[in-house]
Amino acid sequence: MSFGKILLAVIGALVVLVLVVGLAISGIYNRLVTLQQGTDAAWAQVQNVYQRRADLVPNLVNTVAGAANFEKSTLTEVTNARASVGRVSLPASGAPTDPAQLAEFEQAQAKLGGALSRLLAVSENYPNLTATAGFRDLQAQLEGTENRISVERGRFNDAVQAYNTALRTFPAVLFAGMFGHTARPYFAATAGSDKPPTVQFDFNSKPAPAKP
Repeated sequence: MSFGKILLAVIGALVVLVLVVGLAISGIYNRLVTLQQGTDAAWAQVQNVYQRRADLVPNLVNTVAGAANFEKSTLTEVTNARASVGRVSLPASGAPTDPAQLAEFEQAQAKLGGALSRLLAVSENYPNLTATAGFRDLQAQLEGTENRISVERGRFNDAVQAYNTALRTFPAVLFAGMFGHTARPYFAATAGSDKPPTVQFDFNSKPAPAKP
């Protein structure tokens, strides 16, 4: 075989190798982008359900505030908690990549969720309030929203797990950083969330008068 033919064979082999490697890298890039978009879509759903809860708060507060002698401190706690959620800084687009940022968001949402739970618990001491159709409707909407929040958080964690796993899988791990892909944080399980809260009501006692 002449030198020219050998050279052409070598060049041809190199071209094929480059094409194979290029296609492989392209496949890795496309897969990571797809999984990243999946986490962004799941995050958008999380934000939607949290926003739904935030939108219910003003109507709920206004409805409860109309009850005679309702505890103003409970209403103030809910209002302040909702305001603190709005002050959390989040990326303009896409899911958070900073664990501290997601933790701050999660803490603010947990504070609002706790304040709403206490408001509904206190409301049980006001039969005239809980008997109204408006209150019952808001309560049902809030309970449904809380269920959706739990579902969407789980789906977000599943999407993040798939994305983070892909980043650590060979050969993607060799190129992820080059493509600008980094691991994303999860929603953490709230301490004690596996145990239902204990709530006790004393229906024989009268509501405390509101403080001026």
